[in-house]
Amino acid sequence: MFLGATVLAILAAPAARADASNEALLKLLRILRDRGSISANEYEELRAAAAEEPAAAPSAPAPAEPSSVSLATRVQALDSQTAGQGTDVAVKKALAGKWYDKIGLRGYTQFRYSTVPRTFIIRRGRLVFSGDVSHHLYLYAQADFNGSTGAADYSLQMRDLYADIAFDRDKAFRVRLGQSKVPFGWVNMQSSSNRAAFERPDGMNSAVEGERDYGAYFMWAPLVARQRFGDLTSLGLKGSGDYGVVAVGLYNGQGPNRADQNGEPHTVARWAYPFKLASGQFVELGVQAYHGTFVTATQAIVSAGSSVTPSRPSDGVGDQRVGVTAVWYPQPFGIEAEWNVGRGPELSDDLTRIERRGLSGGYVQASYRRADGGRSLFPFARWQYYNGGRKFARNAPHLKVNELDLGLEFARWAELELTMVYTRTFERTRPSAFPFASTRNANRLGFQAQWNY
Repeated sequence: MFLGATVLAILAAPAARADASNEALLKLLRILRDRGSISANEYEELRAAAAEEPAAAPSAPAPAEPSSVSLATRVQALDSQTAGQGTDVAVKKALAGKWYDKIGLRGYTQFRYSTVPRTFIIRRGRLVFSGDVSHHLYLYAQADFNGSTGAADYSLQMRDLYADIAFDRDKAFRVRLGQSKVPFGWVNMQSSSNRAAFERPDGMNSAVEGERDYGAYFMWAPLVARQRFGDLTSLGLKGSGDYGVVAVGLYNGQGPNRADQNGEPHTVARWAYPFKLASGQFVELGVQAYHGTFVTATQAIVSAGSSVTPSRPSDGVGDQRVGVTAVWYPQPFGIEAEWNVGRGPELSDDLTRIERRGLSGGYVQASYRRADGGRSLFPFARWQYYNGGRKFARNAPHLKVNELDLGLEFARWAELELTMVYTRTFERTRPSAFPFASTRNANRLGFQAQWNY
């Protein structure tokens, strides 16, 4: 903060030296403005203050709102108040109350190598811009450079862009507007940076592929629950984050970055509570459900020399699910389980139409966490199962998944995690193209390096 210290020194200089230092002051202010250390408005405020108040450093002003006291006066006053604490403290306090002091920038990148296919990919490259503009307004924006395991090319897209509007200072009651995660399923809420397995289980993720949609949600959570949701993440226990104890709302139902297709939003409701036992063990229980009408994209299917495009109702097919969640957090042993059942769009056996059919699926994961300082070791085993239509795929073909993942996550430092996962595929349908063949009794080994910033 050499520049900040110099500015403070010049502002506090006696009148006899004011003229001699004016040119240097203006040069330093321009540098600070160009570097983004101060805004254009603050540059003008400081420049004007240097001309108007050169005689001597004023005494500390009476308490007032930040907007009613010039920045230069606040800097000088705080310089005397924070003597011995360092210039950094004085400058931070001088800028206190500015919205951009509360906005953070962070992210993570996942770099992978898989034996099937043999390739390197950047699976996710996330950059998050978030923070409190005020006590009542929180902003969140997340961009993603993405190469999915089944995609031929990479893409850059907006994953999240929403605002939380709180009605009280504890933010117990709030409304979320924009594109965000749909509150259905604990593992869907859990950040990919916290999840041990490479991908979310199809049984839960097939409900909302991409986890996100345009929507409006009302959320409620008492302060104690919000603090626990935060602790479950900050303590390295791989929590899902704070999506409210109760969340209810409406969303388009077509997935992230996609327009509504029928003017009939889905409705969703979720209850989840993080209990803390007397021993300090965290346990989370939840239940969720949604109801709507989904419009599946269709395309021609060529079979036996003929082509047919499956028909569907113009306003879509009924889409409903209900699911349950139970998580015993890894302290050090952990187990998480989710299951859901329902009915949704699926291609008929004769390939001629999209109809509503039953579905079910979920997963169970056992894990062990050992943490020592900055190091952590996290072995895990996950079994996942799904049997039902894949509504987000063209023509909503039937999808059958039965897989076992055995993995080990290791972190020497918090900013770098290394993961190895062996996958045994007992059965997995390939829904990308007809005839929707299945892979059986296959093995896959994957490696991932994730760096957090």
